[in-house]
Amino acid sequence: MIRLNRLSMHYTLGAARIDILREVELHIGAGERIAIAGPSGSGKSSLLLLLAGLERPGAGSVEFDGVALDRQSSDQLADLRRDHMGIVFQSFHLVPSLSALDNAALPLEIAGRRDARARAQTLLEKIGLGQRLDHYPAQLSGGEQQRVAIARALVHRPKLVLADEPTGNLDDRTGAAVGELLLQLNAESNTTLVLVTHDMNFANRCDRVLRLHEGRLTEVTAPREHDHAHAV
Repeated sequence: MIRLNRLSMHYTLGAARIDILREVELHIGAGERIAIAGPSGSGKSSLLLLLAGLERPGAGSVEFDGVALDRQSSDQLADLRRDHMGIVFQSFHLVPSLSALDNAALPLEIAGRRDARARAQTLLEKIGLGQRLDHYPAQLSGGEQQRVAIARALVHRPKLVLADEPTGNLDDRTGAAVGELLLQLNAESNTTLVLVTHDMNFANRCDRVLRLHEGRLTEVTAPREHDHAHAV
């Protein structure tokens, strides 16, 4: 599903060069659930942006389902995200002027699907928001807003879900419930999940946990159902 080939990225700050990623190699199979941990500022969010085609690497390449992202135009990347990716952010990023239902239906509306609202309603009802369909983001709790954001990311049944600290703005109890929901929905839809989190309890529910430190990616746990470690 995903191949990172000698992926490197850096920023220039004044006269200083800051290496975010250093020749990262990673293969992720279809249906895998991968958690990426590491200290703040280690480049975890930058790695997700590269996977989504929202940033361009300094060197190396990102392949998604056989497509080299660096060879795609901005329009082609936008189409790829619309059709095959779902993204969940720490800060929800819901549209304030749209109801929960319309926010969740947005990817399907953009794709011109006539059943957009019906599919979004079914998913929102499934995750306990059936009574909140017409509420606007400002009328929802943080946990409810994040559940709407998860529904929006999964409503079009994407091949890949990217989640950047999806429980980071929630209290522990709400965060645990939202994390459980994300993993449950992901398992049911058999999508590939790449998750950035500081919560190791959440991370350890995934198939593999990878640590990003000083631009290098290393594996810190073996898959849950196997005793041997995979090579990154």
